[in-house]
Amino acid sequence: MEIKEILVTEEGYKELENELEYRKTKLRYEISERIKGALKEGDLSENAEYHESKEEQNKNESRIIVLEHTIKHAKIVKHNEKNKDMVQIGSKVKLKDLEFDEVLDYSIVGATEADPVAGKISNLSPLGSELLGKKKGTKVHVTSPGGVVDYEILEVN
Repeated sequence: MEIKEILVTEEGYKELENELEYRKTKLRYEISERIKGALKEGDLSENAEYHESKEEQNKNESRIIVLEHTIKHAKIVKHNEKNKDMVQIGSKVKLKDLEFDEVLDYSIVGATEADPVAGKISNLSPLGSELLGKKKGTKVHVTSPGGVVDYEILEVN
């Protein structure tokens, strides 16, 4: 099975590296110390601290595996200066929701960086994929799980 490249921005790649470093060093050590402390308590069958720490350890190790895989297969997408007026991964976009007359700010990022609450939308999302390649002044018609929404691109940075 061929593994696809995972598109990330430079900022997103650095965040992945920082999270991996933190989890492999500081968090691993903290969890290990909690487990050691819980082991000193004796009977493990009723030791909630031990069981919680082991569960946290498993989650941390799983996340490390995911981060290592993501970093290994990451392709850093650099902003193409020739097409800087066109929406691309790494672009910051100001949109107007034409139905509600509301202005929204989004950054277009790779799927692993997406955080809609923070205004980071994936290039693979309905809105993100519809915006890619479009320019300021363009109106887009987006079909999403919530229905159809029309936007106008006000700015591309």
